[in-house]
Amino acid sequence: MVNSEERKKICVTGASGFIASWIVKLLLDRGYVVNGTVLSLNDPKEVHHLLTLDGANERLHLFEANLMKEGSFDSAIHGCDGVFHTACPVKLDVSNPQAEMIDPAVKGTLNVLASCAKVPSIKRVVFTSSMASVLCTGRPLTAETVVDDTWFSVPELCEKSPMKWYLLSKTFAEQAAWKFVKEHDIDMVSINPGIVIGPALQPTINASVAAILNLVNGSETYDNGTYGWVHVKDVAEAHILAFETPAASGRYLLNENVHHVSELVKILRELYPDLKVPNKPSNDKPFNPAYKVSKEKVESLGINYIPLEVGLKEAVESLIEKKFISA
Repeated sequence: MVNSEERKKICVTGASGFIASWIVKLLLDRGYVVNGTVLSLNDPKEVHHLLTLDGANERLHLFEANLMKEGSFDSAIHGCDGVFHTACPVKLDVSNPQAEMIDPAVKGTLNVLASCAKVPSIKRVVFTSSMASVLCTGRPLTAETVVDDTWFSVPELCEKSPMKWYLLSKTFAEQAAWKFVKEHDIDMVSINPGIVIGPALQPTINASVAAILNLVNGSETYDNGTYGWVHVKDVAEAHILAFETPAASGRYLLNENVHHVSELVKILRELYPDLKVPNKPSNDKPFNPAYKVSKEKVESLGINYIPLEVGLKEAVESLIEKKFISA
């Protein structure tokens, strides 16, 4: 264990989120000092699960910050060695997409990076992006396709998707981030996970947790889609390794494997024969093939992926424990 003078300090934005909570936990486990930002220090749903983590009493400091407020992150980032920017709204059902998703994602990212630019002690920023900013290129996703970190989603093509606001918010945010860090000479690495699964530390349901909940809560149909899937612990680990590995650079696409949702349904049916899982896809369209995602770069960080089956089981056990479903 390092002594107090040598401890590195990391700011984690949006610390109460699904991925961020695991990042905070793993950082504390490793002896880091963590400055975490939340929307409200008075909301137990945001802060209680963080304050009860091992090491939190001594080394976790929480700050209120708002993505849309300039300078809001200054105090949390001051004196830090690194910043993990995970804060970003993920909503699939919005009434005002520009105000609820695009602006917080893009302007929020620029506000955080502007705070980073003021702090000379920052060695590296690790930016939480998504496969959403990778896959929408117009190139066909076939069984032979290998997606790598040179793929960037095209906004004009994102706009044609039913999930366009999510795709656009992630794509615009990452584009803005790379432009800003280049102009301000900030060392940044991005982590681009597929759909993140596994046990939740936070008490609330987010979009990733909902993706699994919707497969075990009695729904009649499942999403007719093919996606990359990755365990939340692997995503959190990748953030830390991306900060700790001097040679890390660019983008890291995190996908343990790519599967159609029907594969997850099959696994869940075998794991939990008593749970009511859906029997049919949401439409009659042919299943999209499982494309591949290059793994060499991620493995060079030292990530050994947790298998999908483990992530699914841990996700369901977490939902049962939190009484979102009854087994």
